[in-house]
Parts: sequence; structure tokens; C-alpha cells
Amino acid sequence: MSGYSEFVQKYPSYDHTHDLDELRERDYSRLDRLGQIYLDYTGGGLYAESQLRAHQQILDENVFGNPHSSNPTSQAATRMIESTRQTILQFFNADPAEYTVIFTLNASGALKLVGESYPFRPGSHYLLTFDNHNSVNGIREYAHARGAEVTYLPVALPDMRVDTESLDAALDLGNQPPAENNLFAYPAQSNFSSVVHPLEWIERAHAKGWDVLLDAAAFAPTNPLDLSKYKPDFVPLSFYKIFGYPTGIGALLARRETLKKLHRPWFAGGTITVASVQGDKYYLAEAPAAFEDGTLDYLNIPAVEIGLKHIQTIGYDTIHERVRCLTGWLLDNLSAMQHGNGQPLVRIYGPLDLVRRGGAVTANFFNKEGGPIDHRFIEAQANQSNISLRTGCFCNPGAGEIALGISRMELAACFTSPGHDQRLSLDDFRICIDGKSSGAVRASVGLVSNFEDVQGFLTFAESLLE
Repeated sequence: MSGYSEFVQKYPSYDHTHDLDELRERDYSRLDRLGQIYLDYTGGGLYAESQLRAHQQILDENVFGNPHSSNPTSQAATRMIESTRQTILQFFNADPAEYTVIFTLNASGALKLVGESYPFRPGSHYLLTFDNHNSVNGIREYAHARGAEVTYLPVALPDMRVDTESLDAALDLGNQPPAENNLFAYPAQSNFSSVVHPLEWIERAHAKGWDVLLDAAAFAPTNPLDLSKYKPDFVPLSFYKIFGYPTGIGALLARRETLKKLHRPWFAGGTITVASVQGDKYYLAEAPAAFEDGTLDYLNIPAVEIGLKHIQTIGYDTIHERVRCLTGWLLDNLSAMQHGNGQPLVRIYGPLDLVRRGGAVTANFFNKEGGPIDHRFIEAQANQSNISLRTGCFCNPGAGEIALGISRMELAACFTSPGHDQRLSLDDFRICIDGKSSGAVRASVGLVSNFEDVQGFLTFAESLLE
């Protein structure tokens, strides 16, 4: 395994990202103090210590009350909430006249809002890629329940990308009469393979009459999303994935025009202007209030604005370049590792180059006989070295099924096995696909990853060679 001098020779632009090393020493010092190698940035970002101090100062110096009122403390909370909405729109370069920000618990909460409210009906289509998070997959249950047609677009090995001709053919189906409300959902970046799917698909779908849901949860931490250039109808976000703190707050960025299509299946506190028990009537508030159930997390929402300004201060160019260089080094070295008999140590799922891909490297490990090493064993061994990885299928079963070669017939057998009914456990699943991996190992770099983190993981991987 090569050292730092060879790394910077191959990736010289890494030297332009040393501001992040100073930031790590100043604002993320706990990583090195505690000897942690954090490689799960796709699962969750890390917060800066300065974010906590800035948030604490706001809480120390103000008194905030429930924003569903007009008293002084309520007004103070409302001002902070609306300031944060504006900062979010500015961060994504979204025109406030075109987009609004709806606060949710996380990206999954934002997706549920769309799923339960989108006007699916017989004749409608829900189109999505195999490569999607389960919270996007789950919308299909609303579509099925209302008689809409659900279609999955496969991804093709080895790069796990979607064939453009297949996409066009599927979009054409929704353009046939009778024209109905059709929704196309895909991730800007895969949380499994780290493939970056084209943002140009958005207007390709719009041109054929589709609404577009763009899952930006894995994309936004290391890439700018310019909503003045690319205009999806719905963008679900989890802010902790971008800057670590706070957890429990996400958002749905929605185009105001498309938002008018949504019909909420219920009302709640905060979502109505008036409701009557005896009159059995209610009137929904205007967006975004109509979609924000109950009382917002008004004490933590100011921390979102602090986090976004933290990222703006650093700059996406620096973050993206750091991640690109470290990902390249990971790919170079992992793919070259071989056992003494020449058998490769790992099989990487997704692109082996840096073209249109993000900072997660997903792979399985194999012994010298070519048999898979259980991903749970890899995680347990990594834990002993204070290396934080992610294992499993990362809530992305479609990409996992393609990558791991699990067939439709095998899955059908799993889900119809006697006694399993709807209680299929992970252990049952592993038995059904005996001899195949049931998950993978994902190492993902991010905001303050450094060469030493990656090298520590590569040293760990070398220890598995026979």
C-alpha cells in the first residue's frame, strides 16, 4: 500500500483542501482525540463544535415560545423559523416565488408527505428506479392503494446506472392519454453505489408531463444543488446528513405550483385556519403551514441556519474536491488488493472511476477461495479498530438485489416460505439466499475526512488478506 507522497502525486488538488485539516483540528478535534476513524458520512454528517456554541448562544440570549401565537416570545420564535426558511432557499438558490420550505422530521417525513397527498388514481403512474431509498419505495403503497401503476427502472451492472433509452420509454408511457398525474422519483446520488444520476432527467421528465421527486439526501452533503437551474417539484432533505446537527429536522422543498396538487388526508394542529366539531368542517392554511403538523421544533430550527452558514463558509468546491480525491484513493487501493493466490479481496459495486460518482465505496470482502466474508464480521472487526462503517443494504433493497445478484425467483421464494407470512426476519432472508451475500460494506468519506482516515481503513482491509 502506498503512502501520502504517492497519493498527492496522483491527486495533487488535495493540497488545495488543507483548510479542512485546520477546520478538523479546530472544530472536530474530538475525532483525533478519541482515535475515531469515521467513514459513515452517507449515514450521517458530523457537527462542528462551533455550531453547538452558536446555537447555545441563541438559546442563552433569547426567550422563545410556541410560534402558534402572537405574543412576544412566539413572535421571536416565528422570526427565527422564517429566517431559517429564507436561508434554506438561498442555500439552494431557490426563488421564494417558485419554491417553499416545509419543515419535517427528516427526509423520510418529507417523502411520506408527498406519498400520502399526491393525487394518484387509476391511470396515474409512479415511476422510480431500482436504486432508491426505502422511504421512496414506500410511496408505491399509496400508489397501489389508489389504483395507480407502479413501474421500476432497473440499474445495470457493473456501474449500476440506468439505461437512458429505458428511461425515455418509461416516461413515454405516462405521456399517453388519458393524461393523469404522474410522479417520477429518483436519487440525485445513490446511497448504495454512490452513482450520481443526471439532474438533466428532471426537465426530460417535465417535458413529458411528469412531476419529479428528487431525493437529495445523499447528494447535498458534498454537492451544490442549484434550484434555479434544475427544478424538481419535490426535494426531500435531512439536514443532519449535511452538517450533523441538529438531528430530527428535515425539509421538503416544493414547487408552489405542484404543491397545489397535493391533498392532505387529514388535518392537525397548526395546519388549519379554522376547524369545527359541530360543523364537521375545516379549512387548511396556506402552504407551508398546511403541511407542518403540530408545533415545529422551534428551539432547534435556528441550528439549521447555523449549519447551512457553516457549509457556505467552507464552500462546496473544497468539500467536493477533498471527497473526490479520497474516494479515488480508496477505489485505487481496495480494487488492487489480492490474496496470495491472486484472488481479489473485494468486489466493489458501482463505478470504479470518479465519473459521476460520490464519496461512498460499497463492496463485499472475499476469502482466498472466493467465498464471501459475512459483512457483519467485517463490521465487528472494524469496530475493534474504532472504524465506523455501515453494513447491510442501507435501506436500498433494489440496488442491493441487483449488486448481490439476488433474483426475483429467490425473493419470491423468501416471501412465500411457509410460516414467514409478513414476519420474514433477516436470518430467514439469509437462509433463503444461501451462498450469496445478504448485504455489503460501505465506507463513505465526507466533510472532514483526511488521508489518515482512508489509510487506516486500507490498513484494516490489508489485515484480511490471506
